[in-house]
Amino acid sequence: MKKELMVLSSMLVAASAFAQGQVNFAARVVGVYDAPVFLGFVVCGAKAEGPAYMVQLYAGATASNLAPIGAPLPLGTGADAGYWTATTETINTVDESGNAIVQVRAWRTSAGATYEAVYATGPSDLGTSAFLSVKPTQAPDGPAPLTGLSSFGIIIDPSASFLSPCPEPPTMALGALGSLALLFRRMRVI
Repeated sequence: MKKELMVLSSMLVAASAFAQGQVNFAARVVGVYDAPVFLGFVVCGAKAEGPAYMVQLYAGATASNLAPIGAPLPLGTGADAGYWTATTETINTVDESGNAIVQVRAWRTSAGATYEAVYATGPSDLGTSAFLSVKPTQAPDGPAPLTGLSSFGIIIDPSASFLSPCPEPPTMALGALGSLALLFRRMRVI
């Protein structure tokens, strides 16, 4: 009897050490979040588009030990620019509470085949989302969404010819808008 209890308790410890669950690796979940990947700054950048840009999910029990999960995915084109095809990914490393820390990482493929290869060459041609704490689900429940995921930009070499800085509105246009606002306010008062 003691032997069976020892074996059972060892199996339970091993199972909890290798706990796993599933997440919905998607840039957009209707009604929950919408987080496309941009080129440069999110404020004025264009969406990253096509297989020239890849994204991959990274996960771990803590932010300091993230590992790639699944295969890298290309970004879409046209109306799907900035988004990737949603996939269900299994995370094998979660903490004792059942949560995992996840991060989405993106890079330009002409700079390297993997995020790590691009990272080793310098700070350009890659981008990362904020860290998220997610509680992966297990069957029969559907995969957990990456609730809280927000857009981020792939920082490109500033000398790249296809990027331009954020356009500033002309001073005259701002003055005209301000004058119109004052005119309308004055008309309401009278």
